[in-house]
Amino acid sequence: MNQTDPVSTNNTIKSAGKYRWSICALLFFATTINYLDRQVLSLTWKDFIAPEFHWTNSDYGDITALFSIFYAVSLLFAGRFVDWLDTKKGFLWAIGIWSVGACLHAFCGIATSGIITGDWFVGFHGSKEIISTVQDTALVINVSVALFIFARFVLAVGEAGNFPAAIKTTAEYFPKKDRAFATSIFNAGATVGALAAPVTIPFIAKSFGWEMSFIIIGALGFIWMGFWMFMYDKPEKHSKVSPEELAYIQQDDIADSKLEGFVPETASKVSLADCFKYKQTWAFAFGKFMTDGVWWFFLFWTPAYLSSVYGMDSTQAAFPLFVLYMITLLSIIGGWLPTYFVEKKGMNPYEGRMRAMLIFAFFPLLALAAQPLGYISYWVPVIIIGIAGAAHQSWSANIFTTVGDMFPKKAIATITGIGGLAGGIGSTLINKGSGVLFDFTQRNWSTVNGQPLLEKYPQFQDAVTEKAFLAERGVGNLEEFLKSLTTAGENVVNGINTGYMIIFSICAVCYLTGWIVMKTLVPKYRPITDL
Repeated sequence: MNQTDPVSTNNTIKSAGKYRWSICALLFFATTINYLDRQVLSLTWKDFIAPEFHWTNSDYGDITALFSIFYAVSLLFAGRFVDWLDTKKGFLWAIGIWSVGACLHAFCGIATSGIITGDWFVGFHGSKEIISTVQDTALVINVSVALFIFARFVLAVGEAGNFPAAIKTTAEYFPKKDRAFATSIFNAGATVGALAAPVTIPFIAKSFGWEMSFIIIGALGFIWMGFWMFMYDKPEKHSKVSPEELAYIQQDDIADSKLEGFVPETASKVSLADCFKYKQTWAFAFGKFMTDGVWWFFLFWTPAYLSSVYGMDSTQAAFPLFVLYMITLLSIIGGWLPTYFVEKKGMNPYEGRMRAMLIFAFFPLLALAAQPLGYISYWVPVIIIGIAGAAHQSWSANIFTTVGDMFPKKAIATITGIGGLAGGIGSTLINKGSGVLFDFTQRNWSTVNGQPLLEKYPQFQDAVTEKAFLAERGVGNLEEFLKSLTTAGENVVNGINTGYMIIFSICAVCYLTGWIVMKTLVPKYRPITDL
């Protein structure tokens, strides 16, 4: 086993520059903007968008599930796109497209008004008034959902380029032993974006309208593009990367060349078919399939969870969500732990990474207790979800860097895209399944004064009678009706609570399952040298 000499490495660290961390900072801010844009819908749909367009949980589930599909498929091509254009141009195209997509959401109300009534030249407020006069609510739902799906499609196509480009940049600027730490830092942008979102977006939406929250947050990407254009170049070409820092960055090239059977990397293109020949590809893809959906579920559904189970609106949920995502910042430790195993325990990078990932895989098991102990206080599930989220981000930073450990740089973005596709498929299943499950459990398992909801109110057994009944009661959907009963003093047990318990239980075991399969497929460090 070839290990880099720790003494010489430490001496190199002292003399090396630190410009690589400026690049890492750019990746951090790109990921922060990425997750801010992704969070706007989840923080505005329940209180602002659903009342305007009459959406249900299932409608929102359809939008998030299709976003996951678009994102997953786009990841497959985004990786190859970044490898083809190379890092600088690929990243610029990606963030430019997703910023346009983010801003497009703001105009879905105007477009709905135009398509249904022919009134196109109206402002945001005018479109709301026009839509409120439309009697055919099913038409409003279908048109608005379709328009939001299109906006999510553009957003997904652009956002898919972020992680392949960021992982490729990390492989260019950091040696293997530091990549997990660098990845954990830029990946913390996901947490910071999710952290900043609940304390900014609902208040922007409340003060200026939900449309402006999409426009303001979406515009941040265009600002980032200017910094990337002037700050990034290949390390071997960059004037701010010293010879000592470049030697430190490229230390693995010398170490890997001493491995038995080593074949120097060529400039030939990598085909998808070739990538699927390796167990390392399948191990990475399965790990992403099992775990990406968990993070996306927490990201997209936690605001709705606090609303449905604890009756919080988006501004009331802002502080608990802020605390939740503050906890997930602990994930930076996840990037440091493999470095500790490599430098202090003498493990190779893959072995140290898998040891760390096993530790992280146990923490999500706490999610099994989130709903059963939720009666104590909403802080119990908030803290547990925060810990599970921190474990996921630690896991994520390490599973991404297994690609750089085992594949040549020319294939990194493509392999990352394959794993992203697998993760997107898993995310689609959990998001769509969650929406359907929550509507089913709320309708079929809720009780009012001990009596099943459908027995006490048979109007909910048929969509037509339900619509008329809700209109008579002056509420937009079943959840609002149940809340009105609670306000009136009725003893309501919302069946959606059981739905969340089911999903939390699934999320809890995904990481251990993923780790076991990954370790079975690739039990030992085996870099690919013939691709």
